[in-house]
Amino acid sequence: MAEKVADTMHPLAKNPNWKGRRGPVVLVIMDGVGYGKYEEGDAVKASKMKYLDWFTANCPHTKLKAHGTAVGLPSDDDMGNSEVGHNAMGCGRVFAQGAKLVGESITSGTLYEGATWKKLVKNVKDKNSTFHFIGLVSDGNVHSHIDHLKGMVQQANKEGIKKIRVHALLDGRDVPPTSALEYITPLEEFLASFKDADYRIASGGGRMYMTMDRYNADWSMVQRGWYAHVLGEGRQFASATEAINTYRKENPDVLDQDMHEFVIAEGGKPVGTIQDGDSVIYFNFRGDRALEISAAFEGDSSFDKFDRKRVPTVEYAGMMEYDGDNHKPAQYLVNPPSIDRTM
Repeated sequence: MAEKVADTMHPLAKNPNWKGRRGPVVLVIMDGVGYGKYEEGDAVKASKMKYLDWFTANCPHTKLKAHGTAVGLPSDDDMGNSEVGHNAMGCGRVFAQGAKLVGESITSGTLYEGATWKKLVKNVKDKNSTFHFIGLVSDGNVHSHIDHLKGMVQQANKEGIKKIRVHALLDGRDVPPTSALEYITPLEEFLASFKDADYRIASGGGRMYMTMDRYNADWSMVQRGWYAHVLGEGRQFASATEAINTYRKENPDVLDQDMHEFVIAEGGKPVGTIQDGDSVIYFNFRGDRALEISAAFEGDSSFDKFDRKRVPTVEYAGMMEYDGDNHKPAQYLVNPPSIDRTM
């Protein structure tokens, strides 16, 4: 990608009529400050921003779009977020971001032609083991998209994979706060539609309760995810839909993102623990909330963030390379955007 960009870029010539200015130039990033369409519920419009209002009234100014294709997302229906905004401003150009790169690679089939996908599929077929998918189940398109998961499940079925387990993290943050059943129930129906295979949800819970910690803020979240996804420890239910309905009945105010862990079981036995010889894909494409669970899967005996109890030997891959500096995880499905010549 970098070579392609270089071929189409031209050196910028200095404007002879611009003499520059004295003093420093400051780039200030204010997350959450923007110009919306509506009065109601707009904290920025409701605030008295003395200095910003002065700059707007007295200085040249313009507005930048912070969502959709303007920042490299698949469509203008996709809301922006801090990561894609920072990338767009930092590189000064529009690069395809993770959501678009992953979507295109799945639609075109290039993801399935890659060495990592082939390796994970071969591992499951050779060992007659289980293919696991862990990630955020929604169409928020900030950390993940449910269509990416469905596309990979369909491809795995085409390639003869007989057993798939999905470990479903509930969103309620990038989508409406109590919308989990709009994704989970159709997903269970989708998985059950493969009559020649054993595909089902195995575990799950809210994204702010388990698995998706970031910045080393609360490793107990990752621990709860590990115990549910890998070990099958947690409150048992017959289905994910039953789990969500039960938690809602017990606490009508609970939000999807805060829902406790659930483990799908039959006869008191979890249906989808992660075992030696399995393949695991963490299908979120955004890296900040993917690095810690990846470290738990890839960490050796020196891993000390929590007691993993049992560490299965698996083929693990992330959807993307979440940390380009440290090359984490070691295996991933889609190359991240190649951003060069930054500010």
